[in-house]
Amino acid sequence: MTTTRTKLAILLWAATPERPELCATPFLHAAVAAALDCEVEIHFSGPATRLLVAGVAEQLFSTPDRQASIYSFMQQASSHGVRFFGCAMALRANLSEQEATIPEYNARSTMTDFVLRAIDPQWSTLVY
Repeated sequence: MTTTRTKLAILLWAATPERPELCATPFLHAAVAAALDCEVEIHFSGPATRLLVAGVAEQLFSTPDRQASIYSFMQQASSHGVRFFGCAMALRANLSEQEATIPEYNARSTMTDFVLRAIDPQWSTLVY
């Protein structure tokens, strides 16, 4: 019996503001999966949670020609219905209470939330 996977959970771990060259691909993959009618979540962990701070991703570019900001890729994914979740523990460690988050940010999550996605046969997972 084959299980059709129509859900994708992406974990951002190494794709951080310090490594913008790694940041565009996860959002492009998310947008494509959502356009193919998959339910898609991006889980931000560790320093990747800094991408959820208003203004941070707008200043980051994955290529030297600076044609599109990382934030533009995030907006594209969100416009296709991709949901953004920030690890509660990482948010506490990496964001101050005074920092505003981007409008595309949906909610806090936990490590358990992503692990549950990884062991659910309906979900596929990618880690960046």
